[in-house]
Amino acid sequence: MSRTIRRKHLLVGLATAGVLGVGIAAPTIAFAADTPTPAPSASTASAPGAKADRQGEFAEALAKELGVPTDKVTAALEKVREQHRPADRPARPSAEDRQAALKERLDQAVKDGKLTQEQADAITKAVEAGVFPGPGGHRGPGAHHGEGTPAK
Repeated sequence: MSRTIRRKHLLVGLATAGVLGVGIAAPTIAFAADTPTPAPSASTASAPGAKADRQGEFAEALAKELGVPTDKVTAALEKVREQHRPADRPARPSAEDRQAALKERLDQAVKDGKLTQEQADAITKAVEAGVFPGPGGHRGPGAHHGEGTPAK
């Protein structure tokens, strides 16, 4: 008798879990189907310069809303960014400095026999073509090291 009661409790529990699962899943699926997926636009593109374009558009819209010149808004935004930059965070090196550092590392890798000159040239061309992320680009999943810090 005890076994029959346990079996009934198990069946009732499973049935209840099933009903709850359907009750939660059905509205979620219906809501997801009704929500349109936004198409990527130029403002959300991850192409080089897209962030700067979005920031410029933001500054223009803010300037228009406030009735002040765009260059004044841009200067104010830059001032606020500088004030809120952590003191221990070094300034980001310029593009020229990053290119020079890359060239030095590639030259050393060729000298050490880790790369051929053709491979180093291909890497340089890929960087210039924007294949690798530039300033503000994402380093990819799982990258937890600091900006510009090589993976070990």
